[in-house]
Amino acid sequence: MIRKNIPLFLVMMFLGQIVLAQNPELVNITDLTKIVSTSSHEITPDGKQVIYVKNFIDEKSKEDYAYKSQLWISDLAAPFETKPLTSSEYNISSISLSPDGSKVAFVRPKDGKAQIWILPLKGGESQVVTSEKNGASSPVWAPDGKKILFSSTHPIWQIDGEPTWEVQRPGRQHNDEPNYKAINAGLAKEEISPNPDGSLEELRAYLAKNNSKGDPKVIDRLNFLGERDLSPELSFSHLNILDLETGETEQITNGFQSFFGGSWSPDASYILASSLENNEHPDLTRTTEIWKINLNDKSTEVFFSLDEHSVGAPNFSPDGKWIIFRGQNVEEPSYNMSMLGAIKPDGSGFKWLTESLDRSIGSGKWASNSQDFYFTGANQGGFSLWKVSVSSGKVDPIITGPQGVTSFDVKGQNLVYALTKIENPSEVYHADLANKNAKQITKNNESWLAGKKISKPTAHQLKTEDGFTVDYWVMEPSVRKEGSKYPTVVNMHGGPSAMWGPGEASMWHEFQVMAAKGYGVVYSNPRGSGGYGKVFQKGNFQNWGDGPAADVLGSLDAAMEQYDWIDGDNLVLTGGSYAGYLTAWIVGHDHRFNAAFSQRGVYELTFFMGEGNAWRLVPNHFGYPWEDGVKEIMDYNSPQTYVQNIQTPLLIKHGDQDLRTGVRQSELLYKSLKILGKPVEYVRYPEEGHEMSRSGAVHRRIDRMARIIEFFERYVEHPNN
Repeated sequence: MIRKNIPLFLVMMFLGQIVLAQNPELVNITDLTKIVSTSSHEITPDGKQVIYVKNFIDEKSKEDYAYKSQLWISDLAAPFETKPLTSSEYNISSISLSPDGSKVAFVRPKDGKAQIWILPLKGGESQVVTSEKNGASSPVWAPDGKKILFSSTHPIWQIDGEPTWEVQRPGRQHNDEPNYKAINAGLAKEEISPNPDGSLEELRAYLAKNNSKGDPKVIDRLNFLGERDLSPELSFSHLNILDLETGETEQITNGFQSFFGGSWSPDASYILASSLENNEHPDLTRTTEIWKINLNDKSTEVFFSLDEHSVGAPNFSPDGKWIIFRGQNVEEPSYNMSMLGAIKPDGSGFKWLTESLDRSIGSGKWASNSQDFYFTGANQGGFSLWKVSVSSGKVDPIITGPQGVTSFDVKGQNLVYALTKIENPSEVYHADLANKNAKQITKNNESWLAGKKISKPTAHQLKTEDGFTVDYWVMEPSVRKEGSKYPTVVNMHGGPSAMWGPGEASMWHEFQVMAAKGYGVVYSNPRGSGGYGKVFQKGNFQNWGDGPAADVLGSLDAAMEQYDWIDGDNLVLTGGSYAGYLTAWIVGHDHRFNAAFSQRGVYELTFFMGEGNAWRLVPNHFGYPWEDGVKEIMDYNSPQTYVQNIQTPLLIKHGDQDLRTGVRQSELLYKSLKILGKPVEYVRYPEEGHEMSRSGAVHRRIDRMARIIEFFERYVEHPNN
């Protein structure tokens, strides 16, 4: 027998792998900072590489984190060499590869404003190519690579002329001095001196000067709420063209309407873009049209519009013979599915392509053959990839099932996509156009996931008495001992037309943390959820409470019948936004839960219509409260109506600057419960809006997750393993 000396480090590595296999690590709360995702994938024209944005969190210290977005490039052949193209010091967005693949344009801040930069892929430093005072975004290369179309935003007082719609300030006219725009900008004729004790013109100049400083803010528009601050002033997005040979920039659209999502015609003689109808105030219109901007004289005209529909995002086929666009019937905007339509450049041949699919369509890309168009959409707990033939209208699935395509590109015979799977929140894959011979390109999350114990959801369906089929999933605690019972959390999604499932990336970490902390997890897509078609999505019309709550609780009841490890005496409940509403609704009607956590919710619907920037959910789902019978329906569906019935210990959370649902909603619920002497605690996060759990300050996201666990731990018992 021949003996060989084995290096000590190999022995230790081998033993370490055995220990790791026997004692797997669990997903931690702070693993949030390790998750990497990618977006904006673009395959190079030669089909050999793909560029994309890598999104990650830079942990400078345990209390100091920063979001980073960096440009990377990967080979599409083994060993899939991957390298960064830009420094992580500056965040980038809106990447756009030049037609010849030699350069990439992207957006990066300069002197506090977003500007467009160009980086040569064969070497050299990136150079800023715009200096727009209002910033620049959304670069799109001309077909010959010599010009770039981009967007810039202009406040109303920078727009020449006067709007055609009626002045929103009662009793004022467009020709008042200071005029309509000057009222908002603090502009007035130089000869008018601001004076509160002077003439009417001087008094108005004084008031306009104060308003220009935001002290006070004068509001005359309907949609005056932003995400985290008031938006009393209108602004408009306009298109510009940068000539890379001369360095000159020309604004090609003007006026009191926004143009966005621009696309070059194949011969570069005109631009097609989306725009709001310009015959009424932007806050009052519900429809968009496709407009044509002729570049020889900068004239604009409607290219395509459709009654009671919004249409936009025009996209020329590579051969220039077809234009695919997105559209939606706005008669029931909360329920009608967004669709893909096709039309020829001469305006003929209009047809819908995906109407029969009954799914809302996301982003899309043309195949090189100019016949197939690839697109994504929410679908039964995953985000699927389909293709549709523009000639036949036939829709074929490419990637479906319990996984999620978050970004993709097609070029030649290459398909590249980012995929969320049960085992991994995001990696990049390369395959042929049918998704055969798929190869994983990146290993961004594999290193920190190595040795982690992942709880895998099991799919089930609930048949309701009123004819709905509800998908739900059950996750075991990450470490479970046979014969023991475990506390279980029911976690609900918002929207209300959002959708959860194994292919939904945003909850991957939260579900795994809960399982790692010894909880079972039950989550479902109750009626009203997206990803199941119009009839299912409209199942919550004038019924936000009873029906969806029955689906959620019915899923829990079914799970308890199927899994004897679920401890019916140790149940907890949580959800955010609409699911914050649903949390409060359920604990006002059902007392089985030991504790509940209601996050950034709405609790009084009439109040919500007045406070949140998502106020259109109320008329879209219920009607207006002054319409016959609607106020009674809204009151019935408001959790605040049942506040005196709440017995469950409740933790309420809201961000200080959350204007989507409005922070007064949570104050009302908290104060009511406090006055009633009910067990309630209230958490307010400074400087945070509605998106805190997904994109807020990282240390607050960690605090939120830890706070959920800590609150539930007060009221549940775990088995002794």
